[in-house]
Amino acid sequence: MLSILIADDHFLVRKGLRQLLEENLSVTHFDEAEDGFAALGLARGRHYDLVILDFSMPGRDGLDLIRDLKDIDPSTHILILTILPEEQYALRAFKLGASGCANKAIDPGELVEAVKAVISGHRYLSPKASELLLEDVAKGSDEPHKRLSDREYQIFSFLAVGKSVGDIAEILSLSVKTVSTYRSRLLEKMNLENNAQLINYAYRRGLAGFDGKKDLGV
Repeated sequence: MLSILIADDHFLVRKGLRQLLEENLSVTHFDEAEDGFAALGLARGRHYDLVILDFSMPGRDGLDLIRDLKDIDPSTHILILTILPEEQYALRAFKLGASGCANKAIDPGELVEAVKAVISGHRYLSPKASELLLEDVAKGSDEPHKRLSDREYQIFSFLAVGKSVGDIAEILSLSVKTVSTYRSRLLEKMNLENNAQLINYAYRRGLAGFDGKKDLGV
């Protein structure tokens, strides 16, 4: 019998996940958390076989939460859900102790299989994301975006899909000034001047869900 924590700031997402898993798995206990701090509080008081974690949680972001949750209970399996292409975060998430990464658009049946795989001690990544991740690793680590810190890379990813500094600040529960500082820092590291160049960079490398490799002319 399983104990599962679902951490997502959207009520309907939490309820939908819970219903799906109740119908397909033998689960004895469910808990829900609407932000990162609530998730940590629950994890400190109970062992969970699985934590299903929204990557963009208010209070603390996904990468920080993976690290903290594994510090609290190294035996807990963590499955990351994200609205962004999972291959962007998989390698970083796996290094911190996550067992799986999936996009929120995943088919319900595939999500159940992902949960089963992770609980069984295996890692999960969609076939497409696995292929893209292997291609990325094969290219080496000299590309500018790979030199970014976890937080910088997260903000880079949001900027790449057109999120404003204000949007990102709200999503991550950070101040606009803090996000602006991270933006300036990552642009400097990548030798880029503005968001348009950043989006072009992401497009040409197939990041942030872009499939094309052509220059956008920016």
